[in-house]
Amino acid sequence: MLKRRFILTAVALGIVVLAGAKSEALTKRAFDQKAFEAAQAADQPILVEIHAPWCPVCKLQEPILSKLGTEPRFKRMVAFKIDFDSQKDLLRRFNVQKQSTLIVFKGRKEIARSTGDSNANSIQQLLAKAL
Repeated sequence: MLKRRFILTAVALGIVVLAGAKSEALTKRAFDQKAFEAAQAADQPILVEIHAPWCPVCKLQEPILSKLGTEPRFKRMVAFKIDFDSQKDLLRRFNVQKQSTLIVFKGRKEIARSTGDSNANSIQQLLAKAL
């Protein structure tokens, strides 16, 4: 009975630890002005991703960003997604002309941007500039 309880406790603890680890990964959310300003005020690294569901480069970027988001060094990065087709006001605000644009900020300052990049190494370097 004691062994069974120990095993169940260990399994439950493992699930909690794994769930916690996943929550530290880079999570993209729809662009929200208040959340963006809060991240800027906290001097956090920020990724703004301009995405279109029909865009082949955006589809290539998706798994790269997901994988990079699990790296511990990017756990503080806040990521926002802007829809290229429906959020034209935000495209003007960020001076974006094309989908598949990635913009990184460190706090309030834009650090770098790229458009049309699907190379994992250069995307990683882009994100690292905001750290």
